[in-house]
Amino acid sequence: MKTIYTDILKAKSKNQKLLAILLDPDKIEWDSIDILCQKISSSNATHIFIGGSIVPENLTQKLVEKLSAKIKIPMILFPGDYTQISHKADAILFLSLISGRNSEYLIGQHVRSVPFLNHTNLEVIPTSYILIESGNQTAVARVSKTLPMKRTDIELIVNTAKAGEFLGHKLCYLEAGSGAQTPLSEEIIQNVSQNLTIPVIVGGGIRSKTQMDIIYKAGADLIVIGTAFEKDYNFFES
Repeated sequence: MKTIYTDILKAKSKNQKLLAILLDPDKIEWDSIDILCQKISSSNATHIFIGGSIVPENLTQKLVEKLSAKIKIPMILFPGDYTQISHKADAILFLSLISGRNSEYLIGQHVRSVPFLNHTNLEVIPTSYILIESGNQTAVARVSKTLPMKRTDIELIVNTAKAGEFLGHKLCYLEAGSGAQTPLSEEIIQNVSQNLTIPVIVGGGIRSKTQMDIIYKAGADLIVIGTAFEKDYNFFES
């Protein structure tokens, strides 16, 4: 039974904040996979996101298999392209990069993924993906060949997020990008969350628990921590 999205909705209705650790298969230190699993299991993470902008084929499958043998936290694919699909994960964020106008990331990759998804039991969760400027060019912008939205154009960001909801997307992912210099502002998160009824995910540039608290308070339902955890497996223990 597919319950990932239902559980996210339940958490939102109870104002229970969620936390995902993002793992890029291309950046995993395979010799220390056991330590990685131990640190994730002892953290407050409610979900694991798996994916990256550029990942060699079959590496995602390898990571999912390694993790599934040791961790019980739900694993959700966060793919950069259609090759990053593993049937052993629990769900997939079916991402539409609606902040850009590159058709490949609005529908192209989705069409290519269908033959793979047809042979899995993955829970497919349609997700608006909105890239917002963060002070430096991120891998998402470089690979997708799209420009991030300006942080100051909050009305356009809100309207874009709302358009995604009107299109039927079930989640809205506000992204500053991997390795972003600064996380998204409280004002952006507040305005988006106040105008949507679907859960809001926020990621990119979050490097401290203080920043996490601020972002949760601003209205994020789920926070994604990637680079900070990659650099320090003890991030959640400090």
